[in-house]
Amino acid sequence: MAQTKTKSGKPEVYKNYIGGRWVKPAGGSMMENRNPADTRDVIGLFPASTSEDVAAAVDAARRAYPGWKATPAPRRAELLYRFGQILVERKEEYSRDMTREMGKVLKEARGDVQEAIDMTFYTAGEGRRLHGYTTPSELPHKMAMCVRQPVGLCALITPWNFPMAIPSWKMMPALVCGNTLVIKPAEDTPLSTINLVHAAEAAGLPPGVINVVVGTGESAGAPLSTHADIRLVSFTGSTETGRRVAEAAAREGKICSLEMGGKNVILVMEDADLDLAVEGAVWGAFGTSGQRCTASSRLVVHRRVYRKFLEKLIERTLTLRVGNGLDRRVDVGPVINEDAVAKILGYIEIGRNQDGARLALGGRRLEKGAHRHGFFIEPTIFADVAPGMRIAQEEIFGPVLSVIACRDLDEAIEIGNGVRYGLSSSIYTRDVNRAFEAMERMYTGIFYVNSSTIGAEVHLPFGGTKATGNGHREGAMNTSLDVFSEWKSIYVDYSGRLQKAQIDTAELVG
Repeated sequence: MAQTKTKSGKPEVYKNYIGGRWVKPAGGSMMENRNPADTRDVIGLFPASTSEDVAAAVDAARRAYPGWKATPAPRRAELLYRFGQILVERKEEYSRDMTREMGKVLKEARGDVQEAIDMTFYTAGEGRRLHGYTTPSELPHKMAMCVRQPVGLCALITPWNFPMAIPSWKMMPALVCGNTLVIKPAEDTPLSTINLVHAAEAAGLPPGVINVVVGTGESAGAPLSTHADIRLVSFTGSTETGRRVAEAAAREGKICSLEMGGKNVILVMEDADLDLAVEGAVWGAFGTSGQRCTASSRLVVHRRVYRKFLEKLIERTLTLRVGNGLDRRVDVGPVINEDAVAKILGYIEIGRNQDGARLALGGRRLEKGAHRHGFFIEPTIFADVAPGMRIAQEEIFGPVLSVIACRDLDEAIEIGNGVRYGLSSSIYTRDVNRAFEAMERMYTGIFYVNSSTIGAEVHLPFGGTKATGNGHREGAMNTSLDVFSEWKSIYVDYSGRLQKAQIDTAELVG
């Protein structure tokens, strides 16, 4: 495949978006972005931004904030509705761009863009709500109520695996609440976030309300998250990086919302529909090449059906076609980059040698023929895995699945909860009592019955427990609005005299 070039024969050059203008990085340095399915294909050159660019973007957000905050929320919502409609019109174009830069198969890229559409329309509905509440005062001739107010300037730091959906989870509630923002997309997938901002620009959002600075975490993400004018940092990424973000935010008293890793589990009971469970396991483990924080990286299977299930699982996985996600015949695309290849292959070696698990399928990098210019790894299954093995405990973030045997539901739940993360879990069973027991006892933020661990919907809270996050949730309005707004309690005393809460109340009771 030839490089994508302009009429001049050079790769497309992209810019930062600051104060309503597309501008070159202050230092002039650029980064190449290549297609992970075919590294000969240059997506474009993107800014290698530094703290100077971050400062300019934060200043633009600061200047835009008073006007955006003063814009009535229903008017902000009208712009979001227009924003969503533009995304609908451009869905196919943006989906193809996403597959080229991220690698996920086209049908999944369309789902990613659709999630941004859903989040935009869903959030816009809050422009005529943003509910606070009134409540009776404990004193006569006095009204008590509370309202939401924006937090101010927000830094959004987003990952590469859902390069339009996850930015939308953060961006839309931040905007409808009246905040302005600076977003730093992952350096592997900046084009999808730039496309999202092109749609916002076309919708007529005022200059400075949204700003984009492209760069690495070290050169752009760190100065953004620690900038003195930033009030809130919303981060999605690895647990290790998230911990550093939280520590920096705590030192400066910033609001910090974290969404981090997962080591998700599907429990398969002996009464399960095994064919259905196999489909869920394959989709959960190998969809997006296993590069989802909700990926089904562990399968805990009742020992009565373990061998039969494993045979079916291997047989189904062998039918998966690995290749370029723009090919409609392909089921599994590449992983994101060479570092990811090295990490995943390293864990496969750990599983085979250090852990001593049985490699039942896959385990190799694909490097010949159509795969020779990309980052392709075979869908990999380890069998007879023990719960304490590293491959069953640590997040691999690739197409690697560990299958563990259990003797009953109690042991399955114990294994399921026995990791540092708590994002998503699932059970396959025909027994409603078992389903509800697992639903209650699994300590995760998301739980599925007779479905895989992936496939969250925007109107329910998204997030997890333990090392997965810090208690905040994205998605559903009550939870996401609580991140991007602060409460203000208001008391209106029309008694004409000084009334003293608690003190005067005691006198009234007496």
